Amino acid sequence: MIGSLFAGISGLNANATAMTVIGDNIANVNTTGFKSNRASFANVLSQSLQGSGGNDIGRGVTFWSTTPSWGQGSVENTSSPTDMAINGRGFFMVNDQSGQTFFTRAGEFAFDRNGDLLNPDGLAVQGYEVTAVDPNGVLTLGAIMNIGVPSESTSPPVATDEFTMDINLDAGAALTDTYSTSQVFYDSLGNAVPVTFTFTRAAAVAPATATWNVAAAIPASAGTGAVVSVPSIGFDASGDMIVPAADATVTLTLTNGATSPQAVDWTLYDPAGPSLGDITGYASTSVTTFQTQNGYPAGSLRGVSVDESGVVTGAYSNGQMTPLYQVALADFPSYYGLSKMGNNLYAESLASGQALPGTAASGRLGSISPSAVEMSNVDLAQEFVKMITTQRAFQANSRVITTSDEILNELINIKR
Repeated sequence: MIGSLFAGISGLNANATAMTVIGDNIANVNTTGFKSNRASFANVLSQSLQGSGGNDIGRGVTFWSTTPSWGQGSVENTSSPTDMAINGRGFFMVNDQSGQTFFTRAGEFAFDRNGDLLNPDGLAVQGYEVTAVDPNGVLTLGAIMNIGVPSESTSPPVATDEFTMDINLDAGAALTDTYSTSQVFYDSLGNAVPVTFTFTRAAAVAPATATWNVAAAIPASAGTGAVVSVPSIGFDASGDMIVPAADATVTLTLTNGATSPQAVDWTLYDPAGPSLGDITGYASTSVTTFQTQNGYPAGSLRGVSVDESGVVTGAYSNGQMTPLYQVALADFPSYYGLSKMGNNLYAESLASGQALPGTAASGRLGSISPSAVEMSNVDLAQEFVKMITTQRAFQANSRVITTSDEILNELINIKR
């Protein structure tokens, strides 16, 4: 009978601990990135009455372990552009001031006054520095470091070296008639340099049926006030440009205050058809319908955004969107071996294996939902059911103790 008392006590202890796990789950129902836990029991080593086999008697139960549920939590949108939620596998990497790395699913991040991206505890979010971007938008990534975008960061100027214009020159214009249009270029210091292009109708030069002379002028206030000659433009009877030849590019050498000289390529004709860079000679009013150039001035930071790949992009006053970092995510051979550190943090251990850093949507890692956070994956209905069954199990084990006590009392009363 003493054994039944201790078996009942073990049941009380195990179910009380299980109730603690359930209570912890319910308490964290609104905790960002929280993963619910499941209580597991194990039977205590049996006592053998006679030999081995079917005569073993259990000695009760013990609380064995808690097993986290790594299921995806619901994703809730927020108004913060630096909040992030992971859809799928992976953890955000955050460093404390000593450089120790922790891991979290809670993506509530914000920039501090120094421009460092931090979690609510002041741990620095880690990311790969973007060192280069090719013309197709493919990023070259550097080392993992603290993500920092100071508010005073700037986008450096880029000098104009290519431009195109869509222009129609009136086929009915008389000799010496002119048409002027302006285009703003930028020098290597980011200064705006207005350039005026003047088209003057001239006597036709075979094989063209209409010829225009072209000159590009820079005002003295922007440099030397030089006038740059451009090869003449000729059109056939259909108004299509034939001089210079198709796919022609003219290089203008401009002398200004910042760079002397500055070479700018002007695409005169697009062989793919009417689009950027076309100059025509149709019988309609001379007009510029489109113009573009690839230079821009220096710009100051206006905002920061994050996309589904975790690329942190700076938006600047000069219209440039510059990728600065790509958020680093980490995967593990075994999530179940991670050590809980509190404050929504985990640390790697021998059981979890070493962290495997990477970027969103690469390998086994999930994607990132910007301006969103992952909520707790606790299922309240399921936890209430567990709470009821655990309570009943506790009551049943207490009944084992009281019943065993009554039997012992009967044994004691036999002597009387």
